Amino acid sequence: MEQPGSTGTQRQQLLLEELHKSQSEMTGQQLHRCLEGQPGAMGLATVYRNLRKLHQQGKVRCRHLPTGEALYAPVDRDEHHLTCVSCGSTQILQLCPIHELKVKAPETENFKLIFHTLEFFGLCNRCHTKD
Repeated sequence: MEQPGSTGTQRQQLLLEELHKSQSEMTGQQLHRCLEGQPGAMGLATVYRNLRKLHQQGKVRCRHLPTGEALYAPVDRDEHHLTCVSCGSTQILQLCPIHELKVKAPETENFKLIFHTLEFFGLCNRCHTKD
């Protein structure tokens, strides 16, 4: 239940704290369930609204699975994935192949870079061997 007087900034901070506690990405529904019964708990729509604001501020990254489900993680967690387009399974890449890539002016003159995403799509071994 939403607390009276709870500001968007407090809600966003609470969501960020939950994301930092988690070892993996979380859906909005998972975050909502984690907060149930705690001070600062909020409705599901409020969770998603504040996640969208955090994403717009460059504090969380959002990744969409082929199923349409959105997964959120703190922006400082530099994870990239291999994703199966058939079953949706994902595997974390151990090293980011573009981590050292620098985008320089003139492209960045009117743009502040915050983070990057990299994701490869294909078929996992289980789905690839199905015919």
